[in-house]
Amino acid sequence: MSSHLDDVRRYDALAEAEVVERIVKHLGVALHNPSSATVSCAADDELDRVAINWCRNKLRVGDFGEARAAVERVASTLSRDGQADRVTFYYLCAKHLGRLDAV
Repeated sequence: MSSHLDDVRRYDALAEAEVVERIVKHLGVALHNPSSATVSCAADDELDRVAINWCRNKLRVGDFGEARAAVERVASTLSRDGQADRVTFYYLCAKHLGRLDAV
């Protein structure tokens, strides 16, 4: 858990541990698989899945365009990493959308 929190805090120094922990619990066993523990910032199909499954379904963002714009913004921020930590990616999407309370 602390490695995820440390990574999130590279982008948001004030990130709350409880929010990060809820994302870790939400992702569960997916974090044990290296390919599903990261988000490919260059893969449009994966970014669409994050917009639908995380932003729309979990965070309840009704507009796909708004969800996709948030995902693209986060992907742009994390693109230097290529494969971004999924917990960090999800956290930053929720923060950008003002939906940390929905996590």
